[in-house]
Amino acid sequence: MLTQVSRSEEARNILLQNDRGGYTIPTAGLYPYQWNWDSAITAMGFAEFDNVRAWQELETLFTGQWDDGMVPHILFHKPDPGYFPGPDVWGGTGPIPSSSITQPPVAATMARIIWEKDRGAGADRFKVLLPKLRAWHTWFLSWRLDQGAVCVTHPWEAGRDNAPDWDAVMARIDPVGVGEYQRRDTSHVDGSMRPTKYDYDRYIWLVQMGNRLKWDQAALLEENPFRIADPTMTFLLLRAHRDLLRTGEELGLDTSGMAEEIALLEQGAASLWNPNLNSYDSRDAKTGEWTGTISNASYLCWLAGLDSKEQAEHLERSLQQVQFGVASYDPNGEKFDSKRYWRGPTWAFMNFLIGLGLEEHKHSLASHVREVTREVIRQHGFAEYFDPTDGSPAGGQSFTWTAAVWLGWASKEQGAA
Repeated sequence: MLTQVSRSEEARNILLQNDRGGYTIPTAGLYPYQWNWDSAITAMGFAEFDNVRAWQELETLFTGQWDDGMVPHILFHKPDPGYFPGPDVWGGTGPIPSSSITQPPVAATMARIIWEKDRGAGADRFKVLLPKLRAWHTWFLSWRLDQGAVCVTHPWEAGRDNAPDWDAVMARIDPVGVGEYQRRDTSHVDGSMRPTKYDYDRYIWLVQMGNRLKWDQAALLEENPFRIADPTMTFLLLRAHRDLLRTGEELGLDTSGMAEEIALLEQGAASLWNPNLNSYDSRDAKTGEWTGTISNASYLCWLAGLDSKEQAEHLERSLQQVQFGVASYDPNGEKFDSKRYWRGPTWAFMNFLIGLGLEEHKHSLASHVREVTREVIRQHGFAEYFDPTDGSPAGGQSFTWTAAVWLGWASKEQGAA
């Protein structure tokens, strides 16, 4: 078992090894491109030893921003013919080859963290980035709201690919015409840790539908059967918009209308409270039905500035049931699977976001979330995710954002800069 200092050296080396010149890949082989929220978390890690490189990570991400403000979830900077689905399958219209959906908007929050480490050097870079961040946020507000909550239109967009939240709507999709394809993930990682072929057929069907509609958001609003108001998106956009407003005011920039937009998102967050679960939950925007899931996304409420005694009780119970929380799905849930991607495993970067919110609220659970994240990485390395019952590593290895979380948060004592 490596010491904490050795882990820090290893983490820094992972960021450098996965650097492709202005952007990082999540890990070699499995994920050969720049992923949106991976990249933002990675920038926070770079800021621990190279602030200029941290800003560059975010700036490169926004080179792929579409004219309508959307920032894609994958940027295909260099060809990799073995990867599926590649840019030809997506049929996107951005300035560089990309996917045609987005991911949770954590970039503004990470930019705020990076800026606070060196306000003088980062002021000009944040000023250039801010209108691009706001355009992305405005795109969400224009196309993705349901009762003020932010919707996802593909499981990959939430970043929680095979979460139980999506099961009911996925069951209603008949993936006719998908055809044959070769996945990259199961050639690198044990298939028992990944989404099933049943899931993947539906993922590809949704991509093909979007391509057929030329990713016209108005057409997708009408035709896409997958539209779910999601705690991940809602809480992270709410937090990001708060950070953007606060930073914009401090830099003397125009922030008109943002306070009203934050109020709308707060209403949306409230609309995700499922009284039957006493928890924040996902809601099918097409049917109005709750998905009935308590997930790690439910615990992002504190990061969004929203306290909840009932949600804390769920979190405390979950942490007591597994050794290395926070489980991505309630350990009591009938669909809990400790090793399969978003149906149980614990993710260091989600723990970081949850822990950061708890710390800001001075919550008694904050130190525990940081400590279990530190310990699982110290014992088991920089895996993509971990089995929360025993800490065993799962998914890809030498994972960039896990290393970034170690450098920027997990390895530190609470309250340390």
